Amino acid sequence: MSTAPLSAPRPSSPTPRRAGRMFALTGAVVGVIYGYDTGSISGALVFLSKDFGLTEAQKGLVNSILVFGSILGALIGGKLADALGRRVAMLLVAASYAVFVALSAFAPTIEVLDTVRFLLGVAIGISIVAAPLYVAESTPARIRGASVAAYQVATVVGIVLTYFVNWGLSGGGHWRWMLGLSAIPAALVLIPLFRLPDTPRWYVRKGRTERAVEVMAMTDPDVDPHAEVAAVRAALAEESGGSVRSLLRKPYARAAFFVVGLGFFCQITGINAVTYYSPQIFEKMGFTGDGQNFLLPSFVELASLGAAVLAILIIDRLGRRVVLLSGIGTMVVMLAVLTAVFSGGAPHGATTWVGFTAILLFTAAFNFGFGALIWVYASEAFPAQLRSTGASVMLTADLVANLLIAQFFPSLMTKLGAAATFAGLGALALAALAFAAFTAPETKGRQLEEIQEYWRNGGRWPTAQPSGPVGTGPLGTSAASPASPS
Repeated sequence: MSTAPLSAPRPSSPTPRRAGRMFALTGAVVGVIYGYDTGSISGALVFLSKDFGLTEAQKGLVNSILVFGSILGALIGGKLADALGRRVAMLLVAASYAVFVALSAFAPTIEVLDTVRFLLGVAIGISIVAAPLYVAESTPARIRGASVAAYQVATVVGIVLTYFVNWGLSGGGHWRWMLGLSAIPAALVLIPLFRLPDTPRWYVRKGRTERAVEVMAMTDPDVDPHAEVAAVRAALAEESGGSVRSLLRKPYARAAFFVVGLGFFCQITGINAVTYYSPQIFEKMGFTGDGQNFLLPSFVELASLGAAVLAILIIDRLGRRVVLLSGIGTMVVMLAVLTAVFSGGAPHGATTWVGFTAILLFTAAFNFGFGALIWVYASEAFPAQLRSTGASVMLTADLVANLLIAQFFPSLMTKLGAAATFAGLGALALAALAFAAFTAPETKGRQLEEIQEYWRNGGRWPTAQPSGPVGTGPLGTSAASPASPS
């Protein structure tokens, strides 16, 4: 393993009591900024389309160009996080957020705006790989699911803020303010990032064992830091390379199939159709006026926030599969309701509010299931050597599906109609439910190094597990538990 230069700067370490709060706060702020920047275009698009005279295809490009950049960012995010560290990658992300959202607010032409949004997308792509990895590798196994899912809660908070800001600024059509306000928190999050250390597992990768032990003691008081670092080092020694090619070979080809499929289904089922185009969807439902069409999405996202918080409260108690499958199942039902609402023509009267309720529950169900679990599975499905590469591949699949939704949803609504469009999304959600039921493992309470044994054993947990509480076995494993469905 390579070692870091002796002259490399070392951030001051917070006390153990403050460390958890700082890791959580930093991850939350990055999530809020990501959510805001993702959702801000929903309101701004209504007004900048008028200013720039955009066609339907150009409206789609304003959204999809961000996703193009995100795909590139996700592809390089894993390598960047491995080479420079999770913390340095997040520093670059925060600085890029601040610069590019400020530039987008001053864009003089649609071409300049598209260019800046592409660059912002690259930063977003890096962040959705690096931030969950940073949180997952810095928290104890017993609370890792909730900690990583909290990133999704923060993302929803950012989207909620977007809609309320859009509503407040809609009277004057101030789309530049809508896009540019997140530059302030992006700059402020640099302060705690300069003080926090990197993750123990990254220090082990770089041969900095003493620093890894020191940070492990700070971040996970439930384990023997020396034994846990030794386990991480042994796991790393057993793995060769960290390339995409490694994901296609046994024993992790099954894991790669799972995470790529989950990432794709997460977005192709249509959540960002609501995030990007909710004012237009509510207009088709019969709601009128900018104030109403900007305020209603705020209530939708508040319900989503409640659902994401509920997922955090139960994800490490009931387990990943219960949360994931119930969330996707509810999405299927709500898409069927939306198909029925639009099948009779333009909604009116009570059907308008039935459609609104279906959109609200669809979005809440996504954030309860897919939204909370995508980050968890991305960060824990692979061993340390392949973790960042696996997260990049999963999130690239997620972003490719996001690109398809962002670019083509407006055209599909216009050409096929709302009923056919939502019926198609419902069929995809049903396929997602079947896929998750057959492939998603139950990983609650498992150490990151332990989870690799599930994939090595053909998608089944080994029958014999060391006894004792979490953190007391050779790899911090828990007592034997029934095998999860593969």
